[in-house]
Amino acid sequence: MRGNMANIIDYLKEWGKYSFTSRPFNEADNLVLCQLAYLNYEGFVPELHRRSVPVGIRSIQEHPDRDRIFEGYWYRENNKELFALAAASRRFGSLKMDFYVNIINEDQQTQFSAMTYILGDKSVYLAYRGTDATIVGWKEDLNMAFSKPLHSQKIAVEYMNKAASYVSGDFYAGGHSKGGNLAVYAAMNCSPEIRDRLIRVYSNDGPGFRPEIRREGHFEEIEQRVSKFIPRSSLVGMILEDHSEYEIVESRAIGMLQHNTYTWRIEEGSFVRAKNMAGAKIVRDTALNEWILSLSEEEIHAFVDTLYEVVCASQASNVFEFGADWKRCLQHVLRAARGVDDTTRKTIQKMLRSLFEILLENVKQGGGRG
Repeated sequence: MRGNMANIIDYLKEWGKYSFTSRPFNEADNLVLCQLAYLNYEGFVPELHRRSVPVGIRSIQEHPDRDRIFEGYWYRENNKELFALAAASRRFGSLKMDFYVNIINEDQQTQFSAMTYILGDKSVYLAYRGTDATIVGWKEDLNMAFSKPLHSQKIAVEYMNKAASYVSGDFYAGGHSKGGNLAVYAAMNCSPEIRDRLIRVYSNDGPGFRPEIRREGHFEEIEQRVSKFIPRSSLVGMILEDHSEYEIVESRAIGMLQHNTYTWRIEEGSFVRAKNMAGAKIVRDTALNEWILSLSEEEIHAFVDTLYEVVCASQASNVFEFGADWKRCLQHVLRAARGVDDTTRKTIQKMLRSLFEILLENVKQGGGRG
């Protein structure tokens, strides 16, 4: 590994030679699986309701049309390298995938995808995908500020109940970004017999929950099995986060770009923990969450809908198209922001600025659409 600069790609280059028997499942393995869950396995991995034979990662890597799995998401070149390294490694080479679900429903403002991995030691990991590049996916992230459970959260519970019932033994679950929220929500709301089999649930910079959502679930039953990790400059992971048991990890990036899993630093299978964190960030996140929780449901609807209208003004269906026409989008930002209060306007501008930062960085790294 390259010392302090190691990421999940470096990790696979170094640890790919080890089996799970010689080096047990760890935090880095969890992040590898969550990143691989962003790929499009339509037509490659069996669907949840079919109960067919799981597909091996090597058979996908050797498929002549395998490049289709890399379309429609950021960090294409990194994803290709990660998938190839995993397929060629001893650690993930015998990995099998099953029960793939991918749902995009604009009417219900739902973007949901999940998949089940069967590892070489027969252990199982249920991976929930985070936000994809669709505009409706980004709006759904914002909708997590509502007190009512999202449609995708309800689907996440159904997925865990069904997928876990198809496999034997205990299992892991997790996700990155919104996927982390879905994994934790499913774990605290699934059937008791399924919840008893859960080894650990990972939330990698995933949003938290409104207090009433946590109270209505069975969070206290899984609390000791939740591992939540956020980077220093986390915005997504600190939204509605009042659960003190999270750990801050180091990243090679700055600002919102730390949300990218490829920037997280890894040593010996573990995330590098951040040291000497200043209190200003915690105070800022507390203020943001207090603002969100102070809004009525009507005010939250107005905020989210305003931001959504700004993004949709360019008539883009995904964030790549949105970023390609950023000058016109900025004009719509100013026009849409005239009728809202100062705090809402500043928050909208901050969120869009962060989105443009990510898009710009992705262009520099040669990522983007297939």
